[in-house]
Amino acid sequence: MATADPPNRADPAEPAGSSTAADRATRSPPADRSERGDRSTTGERPKPKLVQRLEAQRERHRQRRLAVRVAYIVVGFTLVLGGLAMLVLPGPAFVVIPIGLALLSLEFMWAQSLLDRALEQGEIAKRKAAETSTTQRVLTAIATVLGVAAVIAWALLGDIPLVPV
Repeated sequence: MATADPPNRADPAEPAGSSTAADRATRSPPADRSERGDRSTTGERPKPKLVQRLEAQRERHRQRRLAVRVAYIVVGFTLVLGGLAMLVLPGPAFVVIPIGLALLSLEFMWAQSLLDRALEQGEIAKRKAAETSTTQRVLTAIATVLGVAAVIAWALLGDIPLVPV
């Protein structure tokens, strides 16, 4: 029984000693994700389109120079840390964190699994929002209107110093 060459070793452009243990640890595993029983491939729902595009991008990313890959890692961690700070500070944390995870998922499996799970949950939330009943939508609209009316009444009657009314 013949064994196949390890991935990326048949590439003559890559020097023989350029692969470090950390580099090998961050490479994506062989295409056997469906055999491991991932939720996204075992039946219930298809992968989001963004996940499919990222999987194709990962292969192209592996061919980039080391300096470019390190830059992706630095920018990815910066965005994730900035997004985490935005959870308690003003800012679009729920936009910035997935962008940082997308950059990191090109290099690290843990970021890929976090991003895949987040995108799948986003698809579920989107589907649930589309399946809301008319009663739920009407009650949400009424609650929103009442909340806005309460703030306006408070601004007019409560003499809030920050609101120029």
